Amino acid sequence: MPSFDVSRSRFRLADEHVVVLSELAAGEEVPEEYTTAHKELVECGLIHRDGKLSHLLLPLMKTVLSPVVVISLEAGGRQGKLHHGMMIGQDDVVAHEAWPGQAEAEYSLVEPKTLVWKLADMVGLRQAPAAREAALPVVETTLGTVEAGLTALETLPPGGSADQERDYIGQGLASAGTLDGAALTQLTELISELRSSWRMTAAWQTAPGGLPAVEARGFAVWDCGPLGYWLRELPAEPLTADAITSATPFRLVRVDAKTIWTRITGLLPGEGEIRRA
Repeated sequence: MPSFDVSRSRFRLADEHVVVLSELAAGEEVPEEYTTAHKELVECGLIHRDGKLSHLLLPLMKTVLSPVVVISLEAGGRQGKLHHGMMIGQDDVVAHEAWPGQAEAEYSLVEPKTLVWKLADMVGLRQAPAAREAALPVVETTLGTVEAGLTALETLPPGGSADQERDYIGQGLASAGTLDGAALTQLTELISELRSSWRMTAAWQTAPGGLPAVEARGFAVWDCGPLGYWLRELPAEPLTADAITSATPFRLVRVDAKTIWTRITGLLPGEGEIRRA
């Protein structure tokens, strides 16, 4: 069920609720398949009985309908995949954060001056006191090999020990035939300690030569807990599914939290890069 917190301008909304609100805010009819979502929004008070939207939604819907910059954050971990993000409008900034196992995401208004801090918090960026030393600062292989190791982790029988988990992952990586020795051991450890892997992408409209176009920047990171942060340099972001195969080169490079902070800041476009409506 949708809900909201007036004191902090927060809203819990599923995708269906956002569709309904967007259609109404744009002056359109709500599609029949969203009748249940529409009823839930009326019952919680975000849509009045006369069909008008609550005034509380004005900054949120204005930004959702006309964002200047859209930031997408796709995160994967042992609890599955989550999609977070941020929309930067002319006047307001809206963040949305998913929760494992829940249909609703939390939409909240963010003070524009703190949006980089908010993005860093979304990925759990922390200045760790001391991460374990890694035998290799760079790991290179193929995407197919990495997928074999991750698949082994996903299919690991429940109740196994940490050593059994590493053996299972190592066997999956070795089966691809592209890694051995220190590199095989290192990637096995990284996957075993993997808290989350995520990719952050920013997109906005630009006008090269006067013609409207979309510009995008992005990067991807593995958060490996006690083994620290690893920047995925290859395949480089932003990428599309049809641009990669099992033979696509894959490279992880050990980085610190400061580097990731710099990367997040660097995603945001400069004033001269954005096409204003």
